[in-house]
Amino acid sequence: MRVLLVDDEKELVATLAERLEMRGIDATWVTDYRAALAAVEKEAFDIALLDVRMPEMNGLELKRLIEVRRPTMKFIFLTGHGSEEDFKACSAESGRDYYLIKPLQIEVLMAKLNEIAHA
Repeated sequence: MRVLLVDDEKELVATLAERLEMRGIDATWVTDYRAALAAVEKEAFDIALLDVRMPEMNGLELKRLIEVRRPTMKFIFLTGHGSEEDFKACSAESGRDYYLIKPLQIEVLMAKLNEIAHA
């Protein structure tokens, strides 16, 4: 499974990628939307983990741009702001996506990745 992690918190995303790699997940991480778009132009990913709130472009906007390039890619949104209900309301238009609340628990993320991969 190939996963793209996009979050403006460099330490968080680098650590998360390292933890996924230790569990056999091929993880690439970037810290802004430009690098994310460049990555999906070069490589095929199965799933993208997108931070909801980032400078310049939020995760929902980035998802729309990635989908044009990679229509079969699946998405998990990460949010450290608000509740689960708040996130559901703001992402209702985004289709069948998944979300996780920060701080992430690696076991919960692994379960969600496996669920999506086998959906």
